[in-house]
Amino acid sequence: MSDTELLKTLSDKYLQLKSEIRKVIVGQDKVLDSLLLSVFSGGHCLIVGVPGLAKTLMVNTLSKALGLKYSRIQFTPDLMPSDILGSEILDKNRDFQFLKGPVFANIILADEINRTPPKTQSALLEAMQEKAVTVAGKTYRLDAPFFVLATQNPIEQEGTYPLPEAQLDRFMLNIKLDYPSFEEEMDIVKSTTVANTEEINVVLSANEIIDFQNVIYKIPVPDNVYRHAVSVVAKTRVGTDSASPLASKYLTWGAGPRASQYLIIGAKTHAALHGKFSPDIEDVNAVTLEVLRHRVVKNYYAEAEGITTDMIINEIVNEK
Repeated sequence: MSDTELLKTLSDKYLQLKSEIRKVIVGQDKVLDSLLLSVFSGGHCLIVGVPGLAKTLMVNTLSKALGLKYSRIQFTPDLMPSDILGSEILDKNRDFQFLKGPVFANIILADEINRTPPKTQSALLEAMQEKAVTVAGKTYRLDAPFFVLATQNPIEQEGTYPLPEAQLDRFMLNIKLDYPSFEEEMDIVKSTTVANTEEINVVLSANEIIDFQNVIYKIPVPDNVYRHAVSVVAKTRVGTDSASPLASKYLTWGAGPRASQYLIIGAKTHAALHGKFSPDIEDVNAVTLEVLRHRVVKNYYAEAEGITTDMIINEIVNEK
């Protein structure tokens, strides 16, 4: 199949995937779009939302529709790195044998990732960046495709450990889940308080996902789109010549080069999912908020004046 035919197939499969997932998930269309965008971009997601918004159900349903192996890891203060990666044990022949941990799957749901200490959080760093795990000096490759979808509760902060900046930067998108609308909540209650026999059909295979990821990387990007993406990121960098006055006033830290890379990859994927063969500035703007949200740090003045990170990013994007 040619690259053009693959891209045409992708937009059809994207609609089929959404249709399958909607059998179980009511509303949250924007969140679903972002999750699928990260899947086809080969990125990881941080999902922030209060309890009861179907974060776990959404990820589980997504893994079924994609036909991928799924693991859920509940992060707790006493979780150890070996509980994620696996460990070596002595077998009956007194030889060391490696028992693989739950990270050896295609989709990892890291539930409440900020409830475990940094030592355990960092166990995912190599897996997220290198798509490999090193235990006792031996490196084990993870099966492709590989995604980490981590959740955080924005309310209850007692007994939590903030994610290190190095780990936050490895997440392509920071997705916020809001409460459903009144009509959506009516539909949710109606569909979940009766016997549900909906079956989720597999829409894609692992190999097809990898083919789509590869063809997205081949999509050409005009220079003006590259320039726009790099310019937006540069405007967040306090203390540089490119810094926006708004960033200088309200930020202590801006985004690094990985943000520019993810803006372009996200724009390519956004364009491909919507039937376009090349991204434009609108595709970059469509992913900017979720790419930058966790990569900029507010200062005291922003906190005191009630200025949110989203407000700052939106203003920077709209600056002339």
